[in-house]
Amino acid sequence: MLRIGMFLATNFAVMMVASIIFRVFGIDQMVGGGMTASLIYCALFGMTGSIISLFMSKSMAKRGSGAVVIEAARNDTEQWLLDTTRRQSEAAGIDMPEVAIFPSPQPNAFATGWNRNSALVAVSEGLLRSMRKEEVEAVIGHEIGHVANGDMITLALVQGVMNTFVIFFARIVGQLIDSALSGGRNRGYGRGIGYMVGYYGGQFVFGMVASVVVAWFSRFREFRADIAGAQLAGRENMIAALEALKGPSHEPSDMPDSLTAFAISGHGLSAGLRKLTASHPPLDERINALRNADLS
Repeated sequence: MLRIGMFLATNFAVMMVASIIFRVFGIDQMVGGGMTASLIYCALFGMTGSIISLFMSKSMAKRGSGAVVIEAARNDTEQWLLDTTRRQSEAAGIDMPEVAIFPSPQPNAFATGWNRNSALVAVSEGLLRSMRKEEVEAVIGHEIGHVANGDMITLALVQGVMNTFVIFFARIVGQLIDSALSGGRNRGYGRGIGYMVGYYGGQFVFGMVASVVVAWFSRFREFRADIAGAQLAGRENMIAALEALKGPSHEPSDMPDSLTAFAISGHGLSAGLRKLTASHPPLDERINALRNADLS
C-alpha cells in the first residue's frame, strides 16, 4: 500500500506542476481553462483501471491461463514445487505465494498479485516436462524475484500514470484543433469534429509513446528478476533455464496477452517498433547481462 500511495502522490505532484506550467505559458487559456480539473479527471480515469486490474490480477490470471492452484500435493512433482517455492520465498523475505500449474505445451511461468505477500506463481505443464529440476528452480526464483521486487504493483502504477497523460494530452490536442478550426469560438471539451479528430488521433500517438515507456520498464525488470533467480538458484542454472527457452521446437506463445508481461518468456521479438514495445528483452541479451552481473 505504501508503494501505491507514493505513486499516487507522485502522480498528483506531476499534475500540479504541469497545471502551473500550462498556466504560465498561457496554454490553459488557449484551451478554455479548467486545466487542473481536467488533469484530475484524466487521473481518475487513467489510474482507476490500472488499480482495479491490479487487485483483480490473481483471479484474472487463474481464469485466463486455466491455472490450477496446488492446495495439497498429489504427487512428488507438486510437493517439490511447493517446497522449492516455500524455500525461495523465505529466502526473499516474502510470504509463501500460491503455487499453480497451467495447461500449456510451451515452457513458461508467470507471477502476479497485488501484494508481494499475497501473490501467485504458476508454471506450465510444458515447462515441467522440458526442463531439468535445476532449471525449473531457477525459473521459480525468477518469478519470486518479480514478487519480491513488487514488479506487478509498479508496472500497474506506471501504466496508470501513462494512461493519465495519454488521455490528458489527447484532450489538449483535440481542444487546440477544435479551437483553431472554429476561430477560437469553441472553448469546451467535446464541441466540434476537430476535437474528436484531435482527441482520437492524440490517443493513438501518445498511446504508442506510452507503450514504449511501459515496455522499457517491463524489460528492465526482467533483468532484475533474472538476477534474483540466479541468487536463489545459482547463476548457471538461471542461464541454463534461459538457454532452454531458446529451444527450436517451442510453439507460438498461447499465454493470454494480459499475462505476457508477467511471464518468464514473452512473445517473439522482431525489429523496429515491435522491439521497442516488447515486454521482454531478447534471451541472448538477458543471458549476456546475467553472465556479467554482480550477484553479491
